[in-house]
Amino acid sequence: VAPPEAPPIGHGRFDTERHAMATREVRSEITGSVWKIVKQVGDAVGEEDALMILESMKMEIPVLAEATGKVAEIRVKEGEPVAEGQVLAVLES
Repeated sequence: VAPPEAPPIGHGRFDTERHAMATREVRSEITGSVWKIVKQVGDAVGEEDALMILESMKMEIPVLAEATGKVAEIRVKEGEPVAEGQVLAVLES
C-alpha cells in the first residue's frame, strides 16, 4: 500500500511569507514634544498624511506617513517629550 500523497505546499494552510503584513516605523526627525495626535490606531493613511504634530522651539512640525497603509500603533501621547530618532508610530500595509 502506497503512503498518502502530501498536499501541495501552501494548500490548506496559511502561507506566512505571502500573507505577512509589512510594517514601517515612523520616527521623529526632531527633539520636541507631541503637540497633537491627528490619526488613531486603525485609521487608514495615505502617503504624506499627517499622523501627529510635534512642537519644537515654538514651531509646529507635522509627522507624515511615508507610505499608504493603516496605523497599527501610536507609541506616544499628547504632551509627551520625544527624542530625535524615537519611534512615534507603526504603520502596516
